Amino acid sequence: MKDLFTEIWESVRRNKLRTCLTGFAVSWGIFMLIVLLGAGNGLMNSFMRGSGEIATNTMQVYPGRTSKPYDGLKEGRRIELDDKDIELTSGKLFSKYVDAVVATVGANAQVSYGSKYVSGYIEGNYPSRKNMERMEVPYGRFINNKDIQLRRKVVVLPLNMAESLLGGEGGKASGAQLGHKLLGVEGDNSKVNPASLIGKYVKIGGLAWQVVGITKSDRTRNDNLFYAPFTTVKTVYAKGKAVDDFSFTFHGLDTKEANEEFEKEYRAAINLRHRAAPDDERALWIWNRFTQNLQMTKGTRILTIALWVIGLFTLLGGIVGVSNIMLITVKERTHEFGIRKAIGASPWNITKLILAESVSITAVFGYIGMFLGMLACQLLDKTVGQSSVSLMDDQIAMLVNPSVGLDVALEATLVLIIAGTIAGFFPARKAAMVRPIEALRAE
Repeated sequence: MKDLFTEIWESVRRNKLRTCLTGFAVSWGIFMLIVLLGAGNGLMNSFMRGSGEIATNTMQVYPGRTSKPYDGLKEGRRIELDDKDIELTSGKLFSKYVDAVVATVGANAQVSYGSKYVSGYIEGNYPSRKNMERMEVPYGRFINNKDIQLRRKVVVLPLNMAESLLGGEGGKASGAQLGHKLLGVEGDNSKVNPASLIGKYVKIGGLAWQVVGITKSDRTRNDNLFYAPFTTVKTVYAKGKAVDDFSFTFHGLDTKEANEEFEKEYRAAINLRHRAAPDDERALWIWNRFTQNLQMTKGTRILTIALWVIGLFTLLGGIVGVSNIMLITVKERTHEFGIRKAIGASPWNITKLILAESVSITAVFGYIGMFLGMLACQLLDKTVGQSSVSLMDDQIAMLVNPSVGLDVALEATLVLIIAGTIAGFFPARKAAMVRPIEALRAE
């Protein structure tokens, strides 16, 4: 084995420039593969970050407008959800699948504390919303059952809003101020302690509300949205029996087909209650997190395959270069191979030498490209990964952890070994087939 590597080193040393130029093509190919996969992972992590904030076995139901006439009524009629829809959803008809049902009501509101005030949206909610959306409450607590029963005027604010109320410049906080935390911009608000607002009273709609909790800010959640007990908001804002929307968790629907069948039956039941066509999909909007995750998983798989294909084709250019160089090497060493065969070397000895040299060049330069690619991914994380874009009034990170894992590194190693073997196979085969008498005549 030592003699084999010594021969490889001597061959490379004699052709340093040629080997380096060929190796650069391999390095560039694997570098682009790693960077593409890292950037692709960062992009997918950015989109997947929001999906992790809500339980995947959740459906959210929103009212819409009818798109077809039914039961003597014209299309274009607005559907209004109410308490009866909640009872229908949580009743015996769907008890086989439906678990907890959480309704919401809300209104635009202004929150003030001393001379500071922020515009936002107050949403009446239930305690189970916290687990359903996997909220983090670093300070205080979320709404509890006592708040619901006693209709307490308590409120849970997002972190950015609390910081703006405690440490803003005074007057109305701008959208830019509210986004400082999301964008990683430190301002005056970074000097305040949000926990100091717990137990204090803020004014909302002319009434005093006690702050009982502060939720963690997140780029995927609207940070001008704050929570209060469902019963309190419904009473204060005179919502009557109407609800804005509702969500429910479910079980037993483990396939796309089962979810689609359930949605069809569920939509028909709610639509008929509101005298809308059972198959009118615009009358009732259902956001199914389970099927959305299936679609995102499918899209992720397609994107990953596309990135691998692009990266491998880039790497192919380097592999072709290695193969060409090995062909030249075989031609230059034809006389040497003839002598080796004449003194007893087998075809496998010649083949092994060429293959080993090809795999060595590919592996060494490939790992250099892989290392540089991982460094480039870290650079992306420190630059582009710290940026965000505005999407539907939310700040979404452009790239989240754009890196590749150990599994990808192992896969890339396997690709390098296979590529080096393929690159050296045909030159090695040609070298092994050289007849000693003809080789000895070669100059």
